[in-house]
Amino acid sequence: MNKNKYVFAQLVEFLDKDKFRHLVDKYNGNRYVKSFTCWNQLLALMFGQLSNRESLRDVVVALEAHHTKCYHLGIGRNPIAKTTFASANQNRDYRIFEDFAFFMMEQARKKQATDIFKLKGHVYAFDSTTIPLCLSIFWWAKFRKKKGGVKTHVLYDLETQVPAYFHISTASVHDSKAMKYIPYEPGSYYVFDRGYNAFKELYKIHLHESFFVVRAKKNLQFKCIRWRRRLPKNVLTDSVIELTDIITRQKYPERLRLVKYRDESQDREFVFLTNAFHLTSLEIAELYKNRWQVELFFKWLKQHLKIKKFWGTTENAVRIQISTAIISYCLVAIVQHDMQLKRSTYEVLQILSISLTDKTCLKELFEKTNFNNVKELNSFLFPGLFD
Repeated sequence: MNKNKYVFAQLVEFLDKDKFRHLVDKYNGNRYVKSFTCWNQLLALMFGQLSNRESLRDVVVALEAHHTKCYHLGIGRNPIAKTTFASANQNRDYRIFEDFAFFMMEQARKKQATDIFKLKGHVYAFDSTTIPLCLSIFWWAKFRKKKGGVKTHVLYDLETQVPAYFHISTASVHDSKAMKYIPYEPGSYYVFDRGYNAFKELYKIHLHESFFVVRAKKNLQFKCIRWRRRLPKNVLTDSVIELTDIITRQKYPERLRLVKYRDESQDREFVFLTNAFHLTSLEIAELYKNRWQVELFFKWLKQHLKIKKFWGTTENAVRIQISTAIISYCLVAIVQHDMQLKRSTYEVLQILSISLTDKTCLKELFEKTNFNNVKELNSFLFPGLFD
């Protein structure tokens, strides 16, 4: 069926064009557009992401080199001028691409659904990564006096290894300020690092009948109500506490559970706060240990997709590019699942990057390609990665 189709065109078939068209109509994205539509723009951006292009000019040159194939790739009949591409990234509503990224994340998570932790709810880790920018060019992204940057705050599903939500802000916004945007689900578990000791937001999770595990700060003021006496190995303390600081207690008036755990591999102690009284102390430590997966996701995204060098200088262009990178990541995850590929995400991307304009069936492409440079850790558990 795909014998005479280009590899990129076969990948496009995994995208829901009707959903994207609905979003374009919702935000009036194709108003006054004659040829280079939002769909063409999305595919051109994804072509740049998957082929590892460095700049907007690089993307345009690559498409010009394959101008006779562009129509069959889905990018349109007419050559794309750099000014047209830049203008589209600058002016078209970024929410079209952001909402489509949310849709793709939902689809990828459904396909990758699993139950690693044997808990009734989903397990998420929430963290952010900072992308430095040149302040003289990205004037809107002021971070410090002479530095610029943006933050991508990601709610990462630890079981499916796919993002569930993301929020983009300037780097000057504190990590905990993004907690208010998280779409909390009753019965789910949320894991945070020490920078998210925002008790007002943590209490909001409690009111949603959800659970959190957060690493406590050293200056936490509390009093112990009761202790558990028989503790597992490496668990130093497991107690019920009340916050004693007046302001903090107003923000979180309920009792909390405090677990102190010693990691022998790093010879370090970690103190966790949680409202999950039904879990064992080792389960709480294990949840926090797996938070490191979101750090690996950030590292992977920066290394293998284009979110460090941007193809536009405006906030709108930056948001569109980050959304497109996440769409590309989810597309690869969906392809991996639907085609039951026994390859790492890194291998899949490397094979695709040099084969987008080939006329090879996807199944044959991945089966016959001899690619042994494996750099990925596709394990759900990363022992000894407390940080």
